[in-house]
Amino acid sequence: MAVEHPVAATPGDQTRIHNIGYRAYDGPRLGRSYATRSLYSQSLRGSYGLGRSVKSKVLPMLLFVVMCVPAAIMVAVAVATKAKDLPLDYTRYAIVLQAVISLYVASQAPQSVSRDLRFKTVPLYFSRPIETADYVRAKFAALASALFILTAAPLVVLYVGALLAKLDFADQTKGFGQGLVSVALLSLLFAGLGLVIASVTPRRGFGIAAVIAVLTISYGAVSTLQAIAEAQDAAGSIAWMGLFSPITLIDGLQSAFLGATSASPGGVGPTNGEGVVYLLVTLGLIAACYGLLMRRYRKVGL
Repeated sequence: MAVEHPVAATPGDQTRIHNIGYRAYDGPRLGRSYATRSLYSQSLRGSYGLGRSVKSKVLPMLLFVVMCVPAAIMVAVAVATKAKDLPLDYTRYAIVLQAVISLYVASQAPQSVSRDLRFKTVPLYFSRPIETADYVRAKFAALASALFILTAAPLVVLYVGALLAKLDFADQTKGFGQGLVSVALLSLLFAGLGLVIASVTPRRGFGIAAVIAVLTISYGAVSTLQAIAEAQDAAGSIAWMGLFSPITLIDGLQSAFLGATSASPGGVGPTNGEGVVYLLVTLGLIAACYGLLMRRYRKVGL
């Protein structure tokens, strides 16, 4: 508390002495784990613009609605027509709407890390009990959680609608579970790639462009090569080409282990043996993204 001690002043003398003191904090020290949880919570809220300006909420909320509206329409059609199955499998939903997911990652990954780099606030985080690993884990987990919410919410709409339409409970529950596994892997992979790319530059605009380029160009290039391979009767190489794009990686894992129909040209998905390679590559990419983020922020925090 600031205490002011005026002193006697001679006529015309305006000199004053201020004793500026601060009361010592004597409350509980919540420590490193609390700081990490707080950073995770704030980053997750920020991924949907919560606690920020109205303008910051528009794009993430709009993309969330865009992800859920097709699911609601499919449910309405299934109920109205008394269909025996949903128009789209749970595991196929995220693949079909991968452009929306890519746009969300491109908009929110730079928002999560680029501002800290631009305004040089990262060293301030590390001046407190929080450490580099805590910062990276909190940011990674927050974006992965935000992506899981984005991709799992429409699956919940499909599942609830399927039950309301009185479709087979066992089949729908199995498909719903497979869909959740698929989007969980997708969320981890896309969050890692998005954060690694965004952490390279403090400029948010550059980060957005770079994330979009990596996710969309890789998918377009792989899809084109797969179509050419199918036209040339080289179906054996189609599955291996899928290793070079995040979307085709997830699609291959689904078709190999979750019984999903592959979105690749001709519907040619990897075998179980090839699926093991897909799984190892996916987990390796997630681990590599985490390692690259750790290296990046150890340098930034110095």
